Amino acid sequence: MTDNYFDSETYSKIDFTKKQIKKGEYDNCTFDNCNFENVHASNIQFVECEFINCNFSNAIVKNSAFKDVQFVNCKLIGVKFNECDVFLLQLSFNNCQLNYASFYQLKIPKTQFINCNLEEADFTEAQLQEVIFDGSSLKSTIFEATNLEKSDFTSANHFSIDPDANRLKGAKFSKENLIGLLHKYKIIIE
Repeated sequence: MTDNYFDSETYSKIDFTKKQIKKGEYDNCTFDNCNFENVHASNIQFVECEFINCNFSNAIVKNSAFKDVQFVNCKLIGVKFNECDVFLLQLSFNNCQLNYASFYQLKIPKTQFINCNLEEADFTEAQLQEVIFDGSSLKSTIFEATNLEKSDFTSANHFSIDPDANRLKGAKFSKENLIGLLHKYKIIIE
């Protein structure tokens, strides 16, 4: 049995909870307003694809590949990206809900999280060099043994990062959000 191959196709308003997504490789495809909530989207290749206004909440993406994939205005609550195929993994997120998402031990340098909500997301032991968290909320997000070198937090908010437990060389912060680095000391800044 050969895998299906889909090239430069657009999928609009498809509810994959009712119509099963076909296994195979999706190359340069656009998914607009599609519902993947709780869907088993495992063992699928997404290459240079764009997901716009899609709901991926609690979707199972085990062994799926996301190679140069963009998510725009998507809901990705609870997605375990750490179970993806890591070969050539490249993601970007713009205006996405990523609460409770897991990026545990992933190598995703230069990823962009623009205006995203990453509440209680897990970046434990991840390689996040030169990642941009522009305008993103990182409330209760877990950074533990995470490499954040040269990452940009200048407009991020609500984060708490322990400088002793993470690599921060060259990371950028604004004066207004430095409290997120001092949180563990329980000091008062006025």
